Amino acid sequence: MDVKKIMADLEKKHPGEVEYLQAVHEVLESVEEIYNKNPKFEAHKIIERIVEPDRVFMFKVPWADDEGNIHVNLGYRVQFNGAIGPYKGGLRFHPSVNLSILKFLGFEQIFKNALTTLPMGGGKGGSDFNPKGRSDAEIMRFCQSFMLELWKHIGPETDVPAGDIGVGGREIGFMYGMYKKLAGEHTGVLTGKGLNWGGSLIRPEATGFGATYFAQEMLATRGTNYKGKVVAISGFGNVAWGAALKVTELGGKVVTISGPDGYIYDEAGLNEEKIEFMLELRASNQDIVEPYAKKFAGAKFVAGKRPWEVKADVAMPCATQNELGKEDAEMLVKNGVICVAEGANMPCTPEAIEVFQKNKVLFAPGKAVNAGGVATSGLEMSQNSLKMNWTREEVDARLHQIMKSIHEACVEHGTGKDGYINYVKGANIAGFMKVANAMVDQGLV
Repeated sequence: MDVKKIMADLEKKHPGEVEYLQAVHEVLESVEEIYNKNPKFEAHKIIERIVEPDRVFMFKVPWADDEGNIHVNLGYRVQFNGAIGPYKGGLRFHPSVNLSILKFLGFEQIFKNALTTLPMGGGKGGSDFNPKGRSDAEIMRFCQSFMLELWKHIGPETDVPAGDIGVGGREIGFMYGMYKKLAGEHTGVLTGKGLNWGGSLIRPEATGFGATYFAQEMLATRGTNYKGKVVAISGFGNVAWGAALKVTELGGKVVTISGPDGYIYDEAGLNEEKIEFMLELRASNQDIVEPYAKKFAGAKFVAGKRPWEVKADVAMPCATQNELGKEDAEMLVKNGVICVAEGANMPCTPEAIEVFQKNKVLFAPGKAVNAGGVATSGLEMSQNSLKMNWTREEVDARLHQIMKSIHEACVEHGTGKDGYINYVKGANIAGFMKVANAMVDQGLV
């Protein structure tokens, strides 16, 4: 495999799709050695096939606001690789959504899903619709219009979307209602459903819980744990909320959350009441965190900045892609960070990752760390197929075991001669080998 040539060809075919090209480059660099040791992969042109989506759907989404004004957004679904199971991946509603971002997310999802040990392929979708400031009625009309087109391309054994940024339980409910009306049946076609109509316990918390479990395993490789550790978290949505809950439960002290308007520094640490308030912030549709500082005495709001200048033992970026750059990484290292776990998808730039790895900081990528969300979506699919519900304890125990298994796979494939664990390499190789071998077994399809 010639990584430079493959990347040059991709850049010609997909100019300007920087997030997608960044994600592909990272994987190719990680798997180059093991790929070249397996001639069957080259014979079957696995790389050339795996880097391109199976198909991409793009469609208009017309909808009317509460004043009767008509708006038109773009909707997408990228079905990336179905070698090991139905396409599985979230729907994102955010103004930044474009084809490059969804292709990057879908490509990452292939390997993330493979790591979970569950039979799920990679996929992603969404729209450039902005839910901020919209009424429930407007969001319902948008979701119904979006599903009016999407429903033709999804199904419980074909493609099972979930939520992502801008898509929570409310949005999943509106979309599922329209899907059920159009398809004329109840099926497990969306995950993140309400508990009384097919959802799984702890699904909203699962990505954050899983990230915390994974980071706990990382800390254990250095003979330590969360107890007494100061933890910096970015974001304030479901991932950050779930991570804050579990970190606090395990004895860590979460001192930051963040939003597009800036970050909160709460030296006393988040408690149950403060963590619960994160849900109110998310439900407000205002996309800001400043109200936290107005509500809780002692908390400081720092406008227009991210929380990586705060002194912390553990950093968990849980907001969005490329939110932590080289200077942020250098500041974290200078302040003594020992573990960085990506709760979001690709929140650290390549330059930031290089800083962490050069300084032998424990660093693990989102495709491993945040796989708990899609893993629990997979568990929701299993429960739907069985027509039964597991208890909170059962789901949490299965999630915990899956995250331990993912960590073990990363250690197996990522441990260097000096003992340092390159989790990026380990995660990419473990996920790639499973999918690549499935593709070889199934022939040229």
